[in-house]
Amino acid sequence: MAIDLVSNLEAKLTSTRWRSLKLYNAYRILIALMFVVTQGLIKEVNHWQNLTDNLPAFLVFVYFTFSIISAIFTWFEMPDIDVTLPLQIIIDVVLIVLIMHTQGADQGGTGLLLIIAIASASLISEGRLALFYAAIATIGILLEQTYSAQFVDKSANYTNAVMLSLACFATAWLAYSLAKRTQQSELLASQRGLDVKNLAQVNALITHEMQDGVLVVDQNLQVKHHNIQAEALLGLGGENWQEMRLNEISPEIANLMQHWLSESTDSPETVSPNILKATAQSRELRISFLPISESRNQGAVIFIEDWSQMQTQAHQVKLAALGRLTANIAHEIRNPLSAISHANQLLQEEEDASPATKRMLQIISDNVQRLDQIIKDVLELNRRDRTNQEALQLESFISDFYNQFCAVEKIPDGCFKLTLKNADTLISFDRRHLNQILWNLCKNGWRHSKQHENSLELAVKILGRIQTVQIEVSDDGEGIPDSVSSHLFEPFFTTEKSGTGLGLYIARELADANGAKLQFKTSAAGSQFTMLIKKV
Repeated sequence: MAIDLVSNLEAKLTSTRWRSLKLYNAYRILIALMFVVTQGLIKEVNHWQNLTDNLPAFLVFVYFTFSIISAIFTWFEMPDIDVTLPLQIIIDVVLIVLIMHTQGADQGGTGLLLIIAIASASLISEGRLALFYAAIATIGILLEQTYSAQFVDKSANYTNAVMLSLACFATAWLAYSLAKRTQQSELLASQRGLDVKNLAQVNALITHEMQDGVLVVDQNLQVKHHNIQAEALLGLGGENWQEMRLNEISPEIANLMQHWLSESTDSPETVSPNILKATAQSRELRISFLPISESRNQGAVIFIEDWSQMQTQAHQVKLAALGRLTANIAHEIRNPLSAISHANQLLQEEEDASPATKRMLQIISDNVQRLDQIIKDVLELNRRDRTNQEALQLESFISDFYNQFCAVEKIPDGCFKLTLKNADTLISFDRRHLNQILWNLCKNGWRHSKQHENSLELAVKILGRIQTVQIEVSDDGEGIPDSVSSHLFEPFFTTEKSGTGLGLYIARELADANGAKLQFKTSAAGSQFTMLIKKV
């Protein structure tokens, strides 16, 4: 930070010094033109032809030429300003002292030009060499006065010369003090500006890491700041929001803010929440307004929360509590269920039972098995966080699973297609969990497919852009209606009479426990489930 501050400050000060020197050169040209006019060089052509015989006119001509040449070099900012400025000021002082000498007794007004030159040089150089410039001017003044007293007017005294010299030193000292204060003020201002810039960057970083969308608007509803989450929630990514008004981005939020501004409240710091149905993204958003000052009319910070996501999270918490409860209940049910199953098996072993009795006992046996499967699923769900992740060679694992599944489920040859595309990689996953997830998905796919050639497909590929493994299970069945797809991963939801409704829910929970993501995608033909797993 210190290096950036010094470099930026030096560049800014150098630019300011060149600009000030250009203004001083313009002033010097103006003074030179006044000398030309007062000497009558414009009207009298003979003065230009006899410059060597007319010392005042010659010095004015030299001063005017020097002013033009200095202005040209200064305009192109060459050579370095630390060389250009002292050289110009020294020549300036020498020429002004010589012009003063040619004016004789009327030199008082011209001497004031020395004070202006010293003050200008001291301010432009930020106080450096200020006393040096005053010393050069003083030496020139005293030498000129001594020469005049010895060879021109022996009655002349040093009073005016001494007073003018003291004025030069006083001006140099005052200019030095003023330049130092100005430099300190510029340094302080630059530091404060850098602090404000860094604070703005920190605020932007914080807001970009927030899960909620953030908009900052002024009193004219002009957007001054926003984060990525606001773009995603409002569906307006890629826009230059700093050039837009709030009613152009979201008329609904603009109307809510207008209503919020019209409300009267004794506590301006109160956050006002509103629930808004965003038509662009078909989601519910919770909008909150917080004033950025004591008055609401000065602008506000708008917080945008995904209300539907909050409801989903709350729903997940309820489901987790329900899962723990059902797991405890399952433990209590398993013992009496085992007793019922054992008693039913004993009754089925009696040889003199009637056909009606055997039919009732078979119904009892089927339902006991169904209840036992539900209990197993519930207990498995309760153990989803107890993962034993290991590095799996994906291609080998998928090949073994494919052969085992086809053998156990008795899949005809050619009906189950396996596609491995760059699958020779490692993943970190619980072997038992991955086998259970794939078995569940493939079994569901095979049951709902047409069971023809290539009716079921298991495809594995690597998404190189994000270094993620994608496992996809698809079938050619009738597909899943939209009214059902939104409830696919809910526990105990099933469309089959004999189903438990826990298969897909457990599959997704096991995937989440291993850091994977199980998703359902709509397809033109059949169903398609995709699981995304990060590579090791």
